[in-house]
Amino acid sequence: MKARFLIPFAIFIALVIVFFKGLHLDPHEIPSPLINKPAPAFNLQQLHDPSKTLSATDMRGQVWVFNVWASWCVSCREEHPIWVAFSQAHPELRIIGLNYKDQRPDALNWLQQLGNPYVLSVMDSDGRVGIDYGVYGVPETYVIDKQGVIRMKHIGPITPEVLQSKILPLVQELSK
Repeated sequence: MKARFLIPFAIFIALVIVFFKGLHLDPHEIPSPLINKPAPAFNLQQLHDPSKTLSATDMRGQVWVFNVWASWCVSCREEHPIWVAFSQAHPELRIIGLNYKDQRPDALNWLQQLGNPYVLSVMDSDGRVGIDYGVYGVPETYVIDKQGVIRMKHIGPITPEVLQSKILPLVQELSK
């Protein structure tokens, strides 16, 4: 009779432990299956000059940051001044923008009004490249090494702390 009550109690305790551990997870640290794997290939029109394209293979030999953003994204507006200031303080950092499911005039206007931290941005109008990169929602940021391998993914708005403590040290290490 006691065993009949102990099994549900043991299951309950196990669930409490799992949920308690989940409370201490950082939602920005959602593991990506793409970490340490080659960055998905793309060939997209540049935002400022649609007659030109950029592909992931064009970036080979360079460490770069790939920031997914959109003019309609509230969180992107929150992180944008941080990117602008950071890009001015670290001009050696190659930040490429992936303008996600946006309209070209809206994106251009947004960058003109708020500043442009990107070396260049490419248009992902239909979101297919975002899907290939496993984008949950914008903004998201990736650090990609010289061999074209994704070394870090950050979900959500960038903060100065994340830039200083995670992204910049990683970029410096990969640039050696």
